[in-house]
Amino acid sequence: MTRKEFVKMCALLGIAVPFPSMISSCKGDENPGGNFTGKVLIIGAGPAGMTAGYLLAQRGIDFEILEANSTHGGRIRTNTTFTDFPIPLGAEWLHVERGIFSEIVNDESIDIDITTTPYDLTNDIAIDSASGTQISFEVAGFTIDQKFVGSSWLDFFNTYVFPSIESRIRYNIQITDIDYSGDQIMVNSSGNQSYTADRVIIAVPLKILQNDVITFTPALSSTKQQAINNAHVWSGFKAFFEFSSQFYPTIVGYDIQPEPSGQKMFYDAAYGQDTTQHILGLFSTGVPAETYISITNDNEFRDYVLAELDDLFDNQATPNYLRHIRQNWNAEPYARAAYLSAYEDFNLVNALGKSINNKVYFAGDSYTTGEDWSSVHAAARSAIRAVSELVE
Repeated sequence: MTRKEFVKMCALLGIAVPFPSMISSCKGDENPGGNFTGKVLIIGAGPAGMTAGYLLAQRGIDFEILEANSTHGGRIRTNTTFTDFPIPLGAEWLHVERGIFSEIVNDESIDIDITTTPYDLTNDIAIDSASGTQISFEVAGFTIDQKFVGSSWLDFFNTYVFPSIESRIRYNIQITDIDYSGDQIMVNSSGNQSYTADRVIIAVPLKILQNDVITFTPALSSTKQQAINNAHVWSGFKAFFEFSSQFYPTIVGYDIQPEPSGQKMFYDAAYGQDTTQHILGLFSTGVPAETYISITNDNEFRDYVLAELDDLFDNQATPNYLRHIRQNWNAEPYARAAYLSAYEDFNLVNALGKSINNKVYFAGDSYTTGEDWSSVHAAARSAIRAVSELVE
């Protein structure tokens, strides 16, 4: 079963995408239980790394987060200068119920003040790019999904998670090797800095492991290494265009074939926002993303997209064009791609998420139990699972 099939099944049954740790254990074969009181190193300060650190802080466990970039957030980066509301350059939507915010915060005394809005499945319009005819939001890929209003995933983490872990994050530290052969785990960086810990949580994008940026001693098991090597990680590209009027619907869907090759859509990025600006978003992964990535000249890229939109909307794009920005996730040195294909095999995903020898744990949108993946909520829930497994 692929992620798309699993989520669709949940929608048909009228149930939420379940919390993985309630479904099955992700413990490795050599993981005894036991309470933990040592130190944890977390590699990566994206949603999973921040969630893991936050939960360890709640338990009073010593930890440190090592981040290769100069800032936190990973692929939930947000632009706050292009328009008068936050533009998510990476993860944009809430794909599950709002209860996920409480799951992450894990504190009933905290009032979570984050506004999201669902789509109006009756009145909003989604069209098929090929035929120009209206399609259902389910066909377009949106049913439970919600947009953040005046905020973003990054704003949520900055408000409720980051303050309690800020002093524990070390930036510009790119990890090169992890030696977990002894009682203490030895971690080295490209700047010849060394760290020791009793446990390590790997919370880096999967493409980083595929590119062998980090060496493990002893080498990862053949099962784990095969899962890493065989995983299909999509390229990722987004762009945002401002126009002087709105000539486009809520969503323009594309039927990409074969389906595992990627995804693409245009969408109203200003949907639900308190703004008078007209912002059209372009979201693309896999092969469609690679088409845009290959156009390195910015003016050529602009003209290419405007020509696409002119074809769709009777030459209304070019005369209404004002400006644009773009984000190529393949070019980001600490991401190198978007995320794991939505059509990946769940058994492979399960293998990616398994811990090693009660020492090395994995948390992130690719390292789950195989019930769900490739989203911020899946990344956070994988961190919840990893911390629970580590300390119990």
